[in-house]
Amino acid sequence: MHAAIEIIFWLATAMIVYIYIGYPVIIGLWARMKEPEPMGGGPVPDCSVLLVGHDEAANLPGKLQSLFDGTLQPLEIVVASDGSGDDTAAVLAQHARVVHHAFTERRGKAAVLNELVPQCKGEVVVLTDARQELAPAALERLLARFADPMVGAVSGELVFRPPEDASTAASGMDLYWTYEKFIRNSEGRVRSVPGATGAFYAIRRSLFQAIPEDSLLDDVAIPMRVVLQGYRCVFEAGAMAYDTPSTTAGKEFVRKRRTIAGNIQVVRQCPDILKPWKNPIWFQFVSHKLSRLASPGVLLILFACNLALLDRTLYQVLFAGQVGFYLLAYLGWVLQGFHCRSKVLAVPLMFTSLNLTTAFALWDAWRGTYEVAWDRSDKI
Repeated sequence: MHAAIEIIFWLATAMIVYIYIGYPVIIGLWARMKEPEPMGGGPVPDCSVLLVGHDEAANLPGKLQSLFDGTLQPLEIVVASDGSGDDTAAVLAQHARVVHHAFTERRGKAAVLNELVPQCKGEVVVLTDARQELAPAALERLLARFADPMVGAVSGELVFRPPEDASTAASGMDLYWTYEKFIRNSEGRVRSVPGATGAFYAIRRSLFQAIPEDSLLDDVAIPMRVVLQGYRCVFEAGAMAYDTPSTTAGKEFVRKRRTIAGNIQVVRQCPDILKPWKNPIWFQFVSHKLSRLASPGVLLILFACNLALLDRTLYQVLFAGQVGFYLLAYLGWVLQGFHCRSKVLAVPLMFTSLNLTTAFALWDAWRGTYEVAWDRSDKI
């Protein structure tokens, strides 16, 4: 029995190492073996920019100005107001170039996209949110990747601008996003990214397939349907959208809980994703998206097995390390409540909160208790 527990402990350790270190190393080395992709050189397709939002009157002026100031101008800018009750209509009335679709009843983003993407005039449809302003060359860099006819979707890069007094949670989010972008960039170079940056991505309109109206993650559901058609989804680091990270662990918890539940939902809605003979990036999707769903359970097994092996010095030291790590995470959470920040505590706080969030998201997915209509992030 003791030997069996020891085997389970080391298998769990190996799995955690693979999820957070092994896979990033493998995909990073695989990407380095690929020849650098030529940039540009072909005709840039015309595009429509489509923005779907709810009560975004405060954010729209800055977002629209960043589009107007861009080095490449879209064929059209379409803004869909999904059941807004603020001054969105008045703001958009000041911009003759903007096509406004006002939906009086709140339908959810997926339903609005299903209706409006096919109506767009551009060969490429750029999907973006209201809150994040775009770099001047963002649209040009995004569209340049479509010079490759096998590229069906392109993900932009979300760049966080943490304030000078950034909290521990904000620092942790910034570090996590740097880590995540490395993985996505490597996946894009190998073949495709299993999803896109929801704040700023683009697809060929001809490849768009309607997604279920209760979809939580259009930025995974839509690009993965493009990939399943045999096209690539790549990551363009030069197509930058600017945002501010969540200032508290609570805000990030709500956002990430919905995101993780959405990943589970995507698999339920599109089971072909789990078939290696149909999904050309099955290895990336399982390693990047699905394996993290198992992480909370594996960590619990690791802790329990370690507790049962405390009769040996090695396992006493490892158990102390586990307990110490979680205490550091708790300390980061406590200090944040007193407006104290620490970059040292950012990693344990982010790692622990991410796994707690995943556990709650799995519970949400099991019960089906998630809302299709989204809340604005700055109201969370």
